[in-house]
Amino acid sequence: MATIRLGDVAPDFTADSSVGKINFYDYLGDSWGILFSHPADFTPVCTTELGTTAKYKDEFAKRNVKMMALSVDSAESHAGWIKDINETQNTTVNFPIIADEDKKVSTLYDMIHPNALANATVRSVFIIAPDKTVKMTLTYPASTGRNFDELLRVVDSLQLTAYHKVATPANWNQGEDVVVSPAITTEDAKKIFPKGVEEVKPYLRMTPQPNV
Repeated sequence: MATIRLGDVAPDFTADSSVGKINFYDYLGDSWGILFSHPADFTPVCTTELGTTAKYKDEFAKRNVKMMALSVDSAESHAGWIKDINETQNTTVNFPIIADEDKKVSTLYDMIHPNALANATVRSVFIIAPDKTVKMTLTYPASTGRNFDELLRVVDSLQLTAYHKVATPANWNQGEDVVVSPAITTEDAKKIFPKGVEEVKPYLRMTPQPNV
């Protein structure tokens, strides 16, 4: 079992799911992807998370992001759980949930941590770029629900910094000022970023977000 690190190529897999047999790479196509795991079906925190994911579909779609969930229970179990999710969260689950009964995908992605859950996946998140490289990983404890606004924020940052020579500062949100890459001189930065460059310190230069 290998640990997935930032920059690694996300392992491909084919598995049963709530929508039938599915191949991960084929499903993603040229989109960004978020793969996130759940310890088991019919668990309370995860029920709220999957409902929230469904409600955020349009926001993720705007960013060309496809969602895929995973649990070690069966596709039949997923079908029953989805009914509960739709009922209790007042939504419609609109993304696949992988049925990882043989723990093949869990093993590929190192989702089983014996100190936490010996026989089930921990609550991991992987953000994957169109070139299939892993751009972010997060692991949450069972008691803490994931923050989907934060996942959107990270996607915004990743997509911005992939195409512009900037980084995003603490608590950054879409539309706010960004940090000029340290690899660029201030003189060059002023040419690259016509909206202006503020030199707070020689190593800390701010500029308005270039793609808005």
